[in-house]
Parts: sequence; C-alpha cells; structure tokens
Amino acid sequence: MEAYTSPLLATHGTFPATGADAGVAAHYGDPAREQRQLARASARVIVDYSQLGVVTVTGEDRASWLTTLSSQVMTDPLVARGADLLLLSAQGRIDFYMHALENDGTMWLITEGSHAQALTDYLNSMKFMLRVEIANRTDEYAVVGSTRDFRADTDAPAILQDARVWQDPWPGIVPGGYSYAQSVEHPGEGYRWFLSIINRVDLPALAESCELAGSWAADALRIEAWRPRFGYEVDHKSIPHELDLMRTAVHLSKGCYKGQETVARVHNLGHPPRRLTFLDLDGTEHTQPPVGASVYSGTKKVGTLTSVAQHFEAGPIGLAVLKRNVDPAATLMVREEIAGEEGSAPTATDYAAAQTIIVTPDAGQVAGRRTMGDFFRG
Repeated sequence: MEAYTSPLLATHGTFPATGADAGVAAHYGDPAREQRQLARASARVIVDYSQLGVVTVTGEDRASWLTTLSSQVMTDPLVARGADLLLLSAQGRIDFYMHALENDGTMWLITEGSHAQALTDYLNSMKFMLRVEIANRTDEYAVVGSTRDFRADTDAPAILQDARVWQDPWPGIVPGGYSYAQSVEHPGEGYRWFLSIINRVDLPALAESCELAGSWAADALRIEAWRPRFGYEVDHKSIPHELDLMRTAVHLSKGCYKGQETVARVHNLGHPPRRLTFLDLDGTEHTQPPVGASVYSGTKKVGTLTSVAQHFEAGPIGLAVLKRNVDPAATLMVREEIAGEEGSAPTATDYAAAQTIIVTPDAGQVAGRRTMGDFFRG
C-alpha cells in the first residue's frame, strides 16, 4: 500500500512526523508556539490527523451489534457525543481500539490509518445475518483534531461547524468504567480534545482559514493528560487494565463479549502484568529519547518508552509501559541505543527519568480487596 502524504505537508516550514503519525506534520516551523496556541483553546487551531482511518457502520442493528462485539455499551445515548471501545482477543488483549460517535444513523469509527482496512475486514466477518453494513471510508473522509468544538463557533469555517465531532471522554470515568489511577485528582481534568470528521477534499481549505499545529503539539498535551493512544501505548500484549483504559473504554457490567473473561478475572482477582507510568525526563542533553527506547531500573530493563514530547511548560515528558513490580519510588533511566558504524561498537545516551504512577502496582483484585475489608471490619 502506498504511504499516505497529507496535502498540508506542502505548507511552508513543515517538518514531517514519523511513526504512527507519518504522512502529516510534526510541526510547521515553530513547535513551541503551536503548542501554546493549541493549549489556549481560544485560538482557532487545528491538528492535521488525516493519517487516521474512518470506518462506518450503518443498518438497524449497528449499535446492539457493536455492543455484543466490543467492550462498550454502544446503545448508550452518550455515544452520540463520543465513546471509546475495544475489540479484544479471546485472551483479553487489545486487537482494535476505536473512537466512536453516532451521527445521522451511522456509527463512525476512528482508528489508526494502518488498522482501518483490517478493522473493516474483521467487522465484515462478524456481521452474519444482522442488518449492518461496514465500509472503510478513509479515502472519502479526513480527521482533524483541536482543543475546541467548532460546532458552537459561529465564526469558524462552515467545514468545521458542519463536521461530525467526537469528544474525548478522557479522563472521565464513563458508566460501567473504573479508574486504576492512584489519586482522585487527575492531571487530565482540564484536557479537552475533539476529532472532527470532514470531507477529505475540504482539508486543504482549512489551512487557509485556521492556524495549524503539528502532531508534536497534540502529543505533548496528550502525554501531560496521561492519555494513552493505540498507535503508541498499545502493543500485541496490551490488556486494557495496564493503560487505565478501564475508565473510558470498558463497561464492567455489560453482557458477554470476546475477552470479557480475562477483563473480569484480572480486575476482580488478579493484577495486570504491566502498568502505564508518566515520566519527567532529564533535559540537560537538549535532546529527547526516541519512542521505543528501553527503560531501566539500575541495570535491569523494566519497560519501554511509548510516547515522548517536549512540553512548553513541563519540559521533556513521556509515557512508558513498565513491569508491574517496578518500585514506584525508583529513579529510572531511559536508554537510547545508537548503532555504531561498521566495525565499531554501538553507543548509548541515557536520560534520567522520574516516574509518576498512573496505574498503581496493586491495580486489580477488586473483589479480593473487598473481601479483606469485610474481614477486618468483622
């Protein structure tokens, strides 16, 4: 498949993104200013996320059918505003992670662009005799992100006022959800994020009527809010408990779906084997480690850096997935390994990292803790 390239990459001063955001801009020449403007939410700033995929589900059974397949209750009226949902393997691992909204008789699913066709094929294989139709609409529709909901902005371009808009439920605990965070106070309380689905042909026109911010700006705000993303935090072993996705993407009281047994068993009786953590990184190197760099505690590798950004106020920050039993008080080290030239040994750059717990090491065993509490009260 030919690599995607956004038409907005032709904007003067653009620096292209890599990884999951390849094909769009990392920044447009001034990443710090772009991030400040995006964070303000009072400016008309958009982030080109046209590398994402858009899949639609139509038909009378769409909401009830997706409910039976996924971790979420898609018949809830709140889906019209925006929902997170997961499709899991039989072992409870995350196969697909989507943002969903209901609009005009259609369920719109936003996912990473590289997963859109695989998601479409999987859903088509599961529809059986139900009244649903699934289509990959990525060629027709593009996604742009912002900290503003432009539907209520009478001065915004009509393209954005008329868009189908997904509002991020993060960090709220949705009906049926559960928080694995250590503190009641969450740094994402002020985080507001919207994804607007527009006609792809209208994308270039937005560059003439809005300010542009790159994916680096959006990632910095996302990381600061402890918000995991499919293209970064999720790997082939991920279960929702590890990433605090129980708060927005899993309904613990809904009926059966593939992977539910693992979700319930870990939540009630076990512990997730890994945990998401927030990292404050040492900035004295004036560089930052790449996504995928190894995280060490002493001489032992204990995890992987999954997201990294230069925040305009907090400096270099990141998210990492660590082994559950890593000491929460330990100072960690992120190591960037650099291959040497032919015949020479590789070198490494180390970055000290202070961790802030997102998912607690004792997450899970909800039923067990309740039993012990009852025992001591007795």
